[in-house]
Amino acid sequence: MTPHDVVNLRALLAGKEHDHGGLGTILAHRVFARAEGAVGAEFIDLAVLPPGTSIGRHRHGADRETYIVLSGSGVMYRDGAEFRVGAGDVIVNRPYGEHGLVNDSTAELWLLVFEEELRDHPAV
Repeated sequence: MTPHDVVNLRALLAGKEHDHGGLGTILAHRVFARAEGAVGAEFIDLAVLPPGTSIGRHRHGADRETYIVLSGSGVMYRDGAEFRVGAGDVIVNRPYGEHGLVNDSTAELWLLVFEEELRDHPAV
């Protein structure tokens, strides 16, 4: 094994200012992006929201975006409702729905995000 076989996530994360119109600068890294025409997830991202930052409220088209909170906590907005989320929570954001996330805590919020296109089921 060489030192190049292991990369710490902190070295991969890059600043993303005002993500979807959100507050401050989050950190993100696209772990996976689906090749054009291939099947499977559209992308898999790792995101870190420092205290006081957010992913702004936004909508997608005919796809389902899922958030998995790895650590930390915050306030999730989804389709007109606000609720607290924390480590271990899985939040499925429906096609055409509006969603966003605010880290209102004093610790970082680590989030795994993946999106899948729903070609055969646009109303799911």
